[in-house]
Amino acid sequence: MNKVILITGASSGIGKETAKLFVKQGFAVYGAARRIERMEDLKALGVYLLAMDVTDEASMVAGIHELLDKENRIDVLVNNAGYGSFGAVEDVPLSEARYQFEVNLFGMARLTQLILPTMRKQQSGRIINVSSIAGKIGEPHGAWYHATKFAVEGWSDSLRMELKQFGIDVVIIEPGAIKTEWNTIARENLIKTSGNSAYKELAMKHVELLKKMDGKMGGEPIVIAKAIEKAALARKPKTRYAAGAGAPLIIWVRKYVSDRLFDKIMMSQIR
Repeated sequence: MNKVILITGASSGIGKETAKLFVKQGFAVYGAARRIERMEDLKALGVYLLAMDVTDEASMVAGIHELLDKENRIDVLVNNAGYGSFGAVEDVPLSEARYQFEVNLFGMARLTQLILPTMRKQQSGRIINVSSIAGKIGEPHGAWYHATKFAVEGWSDSLRMELKQFGIDVVIIEPGAIKTEWNTIARENLIKTSGNSAYKELAMKHVELLKKMDGKMGGEPIVIAKAIEKAALARKPKTRYAAGAGAPLIIWVRKYVSDRLFDKIMMSQIR
């Protein structure tokens, strides 16, 4: 029996590369995204496409029903859909802040709720949540994005303890700098939100750093896809996998230096 995997945010970057890997592993792969037309290459490889917006209840319910009607099981859920919108806290409208939480936290939470009855019935399953090193550190202009990822970390830790009794694993993936659309969206919103505000000098320096991270400093999405593959296939997965440009080092540094020293290290990069 082929194992069944659902991957959100599969229209580009990490999600798309992950779908390709699991097709090779022989999984029944379901790729979900808002822009289904951007997954035609995955369809050609044998991936089943689901039109799904993780901020829309009806599309999530319909997608899960379609998957379960066909497969009657789900073995792995990869909560990968997410985005970053940067800007100084004073400048970012609360509507935008709330939307980041809807996409990055509440979307994955609702999708998890929808698949849990099936996983509990199976007494097996694996939920893989794509967080970020942003869930372990802070940086200027990223307060709302980092807040969502800190929330994903704590939410996932709590969920892991709840689900152990049912044989369901919860794993967190913590990417570093990766070359994806995330970077472009983050810096474009930073310019739009704070490029002409009282924070413009630091904001524009940060934009230049983000450009570098999207170039030579950034890793390829396949690096994170392979970490997700490892987490899904391991007999006893680790609770966290940090991968990508600088991720393990940054997490180590944050753990062992003081808050003020870490602030200085971060600010030294924005110059």
